[in-house]
Amino acid sequence: MVVYAVLALAVTIGALSLPLLIRAYLFQPFNIPAGSMIPTLLVGDYFFVSKYAYAGVSGTGPARGDVVAFLLPKDNSTVYIKRVVGLPGDRIQIKEGMLHINGAAVARERLPDYVGEDPCGGDGKVGTKRWRETLPNGVSYETLDCVDVGFYDNTNVYTVPDGRIFMLGDNRDNSSDSRVMSQVGYVPLANLVGRAGMIFFSRDAGGRGGPAGIRWGRIGTLVR
Repeated sequence: MVVYAVLALAVTIGALSLPLLIRAYLFQPFNIPAGSMIPTLLVGDYFFVSKYAYAGVSGTGPARGDVVAFLLPKDNSTVYIKRVVGLPGDRIQIKEGMLHINGAAVARERLPDYVGEDPCGGDGKVGTKRWRETLPNGVSYETLDCVDVGFYDNTNVYTVPDGRIFMLGDNRDNSSDSRVMSQVGYVPLANLVGRAGMIFFSRDAGGRGGPAGIRWGRIGTLVR
């Protein structure tokens, strides 16, 4: 009986510990409260972050195009979700809204306007300019352009220091990211939480006359 009791206790402890171990070392859930990553991630998306992807930042580490959760360098308690565009040593600049890496413009293709939840900060606007951007390593994704001449559509050159990376939101005119040195700036590799993976739930809260409900089509999709 003692043996069975010990086994039962071990099984119970294991069952209770497994979710904590998974969260600590493998996957951690996050949700999107703001629109800086529209159209890739929508407000109300819930997704897993792979914590082992950059464990110890060994091996290949983050790549350009990865969507990454990281601790905000200014307080190390707030988690942001952005896309990696610059690696250590890269020179990053925005000219007339176009991303440049090491002096070369990143290829982009005009797509039909984005129609959906307002990505531009509360004016109810739909029909926002949408682009497909393709990085030098072939990673391709969509970005939005709320205004023709945004505050950070023309920048100085940012030279990414060793041990840090440069992050941008896909909703370029409505994102606090590495362009905003006073808030985010260059992100230390040590601040990386992990790479965004699968969306496991998505809920549209409604608003502006739109219906609330679950976005069934987004559940199970991978963040690219």
